Amino acid sequence: MKYAPAFFGELIGTFILVFLGCSTVAVTVLFSAHTSLFHVAMLWGMAVTLAIYATRHLSCAHLNPAVTLAMVISRRMSIDKLPVYLLAQLCGAFLAAVAVYMLFSQPIAEFELINGITRGTPQSVATAMIFGQFYPNPTLEIPLIISTGGAFAAEAVGTFIFIFMILALTEGCNVGRPDDNLAPLFVGVTLAVIISIIAPLTQAGLNPARDLSPRVFAYLAGWDGVAFPEHWHGFFTVYVLGPLAGGTIASLLFSWLIHPLMRGKDTELNSCCPVTDD
Repeated sequence: MKYAPAFFGELIGTFILVFLGCSTVAVTVLFSAHTSLFHVAMLWGMAVTLAIYATRHLSCAHLNPAVTLAMVISRRMSIDKLPVYLLAQLCGAFLAAVAVYMLFSQPIAEFELINGITRGTPQSVATAMIFGQFYPNPTLEIPLIISTGGAFAAEAVGTFIFIFMILALTEGCNVGRPDDNLAPLFVGVTLAVIISIIAPLTQAGLNPARDLSPRVFAYLAGWDGVAFPEHWHGFFTVYVLGPLAGGTIASLLFSWLIHPLMRGKDTELNSCCPVTDD
């Protein structure tokens, strides 16, 4: 199979990322294992770093539809691979949600029983957020009102910064980038910083596959309308379209402005980055 390495690389990498990340949320919700947003953000950052190291030889480890779309737009990847990457990412995230539920199903049930939560009612958002994100952030003692437009902007801006940094950290013309072996670590740190800022608003999805597939699983596992509330289109707009929009803008800006500037600067410094037509 021509694209087997890419498919399984993205599937396994996304599985690792979502399993470790959602498990972090699970132990925080169920056991108060992590007491601050910083702890959760750092663990998500470590999860993406480990997932990249594990699978980047197979697929370059996009692990995120917004990253894949950005790579196509910036002509770092051919468009014919796009469906393969997207399918693998969605499947990997769904399988990760299944694995998280298998691991924590009993604690989730006991948590709901102790707290008088009936799965599928509005109160069950307390456990549904183990799988999908919600806005305003339900973990806040006094949730602040945030509109769909505001949440969309938060996800778009967060993803813009994330993907811009990925492009910068992996650009050969950028003499300030870290060693290739360290790039995944800096990607993880970038994600952790962004989550620390965006999560109070939207829980910081920044990845359509990471939100959509676990949300579908939560719906099938009994959370019903809590997973997809009445204004479900708002969640699609925020957690799918928001990251895709942010990633698209980042890739266009980098390709049309930043990369040519880097290439010109590199030529001035007589470095190894050639000036060629893309």
